[in-house]
Amino acid sequence: MTENHTTTEDADRHKAKMAKRKALQDAEVASKTVEKGVLLIHTGPGKGKSTAAFGLVLRALGHGWKVGVVQFIKGAWHTGERTALERFGDQVSWHTMGEGFTWETQDKARDIAAAERAFAKVKELMADPEIRLLILDELNIALRYDYLPLDDVIETLRNRRADLHVVVTGRNAKPELIALADGVTEMGATKHHFAAGIKAQQGIEF
Repeated sequence: MTENHTTTEDADRHKAKMAKRKALQDAEVASKTVEKGVLLIHTGPGKGKSTAAFGLVLRALGHGWKVGVVQFIKGAWHTGERTALERFGDQVSWHTMGEGFTWETQDKARDIAAAERAFAKVKELMADPEIRLLILDELNIALRYDYLPLDDVIETLRNRRADLHVVVTGRNAKPELIALADGVTEMGATKHHFAAGIKAQQGIEF
């Protein structure tokens, strides 16, 4: 009897607590009335920055959106996400514009030229009114190595059309870009299997 009575009291307290929490949550959600294209940044030393961006791509495609992807830095190696997303046909406009990381090319002029071509493609996709989400993969790395003029990038992103969502990935996001962004996620590196000698593997890293 006592055990059942205590259980009922616990259940009632939990129900009252959750009802109060729901009321507060509902009020906070109702107070958010602005609808606009957001600029999101995924940065930090941790794994998963691009992966999270492609998760947003999948969500957008599920809603029937057209999506653009421009990859800076990363070379044209085969990746599972690109193969999967190409199955959506014209709904995805994918452009891998890099030639590999700077330690691979060892040619700054070549890297700058590749980054400039990639950013020209970004501007082209931004002008397409059908594209609602644009992923700028590893743009932060291109900015870190001064492959692109930061002021031009900031101005271009600031003046994008009001309904365009943009996600920028890569370590070491510039403070000016962070200041412009609507949301910034810093991914930490608590533990990485690479440090234990485990190589990059298909389906996990690419």
